[in-house]
Amino acid sequence: MANVTRSRPLSPHLQVYKPIPTMVMSIVHRITGAALYFGTVLVAFWLIAAASGEASFEWASWLFGTLIGRLVLFGYTWALMHHMLGGLRHFMWDMGRGYEKHFNTKLAIVTPIVSVALTVLIWIVGYLVR
Repeated sequence: MANVTRSRPLSPHLQVYKPIPTMVMSIVHRITGAALYFGTVLVAFWLIAAASGEASFEWASWLFGTLIGRLVLFGYTWALMHHMLGGLRHFMWDMGRGYEKHFNTKLAIVTPIVSVALTVLIWIVGYLVR
């Protein structure tokens, strides 16, 4: 009996396609969603530390105040902003808008720029209020 799977075409994978902005933003949207899923553990840790008493809260504040802690929080903030903007883009598509190729590509290019700008703005405001 002949092997029928040899003559079948294989499904194309990421190596076959040329990366375009909308494809890259789709992948980054999924990655930021996963990062937010696991990053929510940080929020739970902070809330548990706050509920556990002053010593636990001070330790958590110290941990988040270290250079690595601030980098992680900065990354979490960026992931939140980027995922939010991607979600708004998907919401717009759900409303039947923004399917034009050129507009969609421009929106995909602007999304990471705006997410970084929002993240920096949030951190500047946070330091000014502090």
